[in-house]
Amino acid sequence: MEIHIGSLTHPAVITLLEEHHQDMLNHSPAESVHALDLSALAQTSITFWSVWENNKLAGCGALKELNDAHGEIKSMRTSRNFLRQGVAKLLLEHMIAQANIRGYQKLSLETGTMNAFLPAQKLYQQLGFKHCQPFADYHEDSYSTFMTKVIN
Repeated sequence: MEIHIGSLTHPAVITLLEEHHQDMLNHSPAESVHALDLSALAQTSITFWSVWENNKLAGCGALKELNDAHGEIKSMRTSRNFLRQGVAKLLLEHMIAQANIRGYQKLSLETGTMNAFLPAQKLYQQLGFKHCQPFADYHEDSYSTFMTKVIN
């Protein structure tokens, strides 16, 4: 598998991000969905990566700089044909390494609380993320759980 920076204009990426947003709406009310659209993912404070295998999109994710010491994982999604093949772990490890290179002291994320989000929560916990209070502009929400990892 290869990780590429960018690719926000690729049709497969657009389709996967639209699927991601719709899936979030299927599990949470609109006001509790924090998935970013294409224009938000193109902001200079966000780095977007896509994972490819044999020219097929396997997944995507983004790293948002909240400040010089704190980053946020955004828009993690694995393509249906690549579920349970290590795509999310590969990409998350890549983003943790990038956060370390950037000198972040911590990396945080928001994810859902419904059963559909349990595999993601388990992966985050396996890679050292722990539950935390809301960060940045987030607020307590029964549809959201917040996690953070101290970067060494």
